[in-house]
Amino acid sequence: MKRYRSNVVEVSQVSADAQNEPTHRLNVIGFQCPIPVAELKKALLNMKDGNILEVLSDDPETYHDIPLLVIRLNHKLISIENNAGVHKFIIEVKQ
Repeated sequence: MKRYRSNVVEVSQVSADAQNEPTHRLNVIGFQCPIPVAELKKALLNMKDGNILEVLSDDPETYHDIPLLVIRLNHKLISIENNAGVHKFIIEVKQ
């Protein structure tokens, strides 16, 4: 598994077998605004076209902020799920 570290969090590469299954994961649980959005922006800059990124966050602000960032950077937001206060975003990288 390939990993790279950002200043605060780690992005890990995962094995994806199906379409829209994450190839990478960014876990920012426990971090509050602006860290999750800043780390997502850094992660997207280091990814390749077609990669699928799963982002996990428990900051309520990310529910609104992450979709706005994804749209502004011209990536594709595939889905958002909320499970017991943890938001899971699936993003397709478009370069």
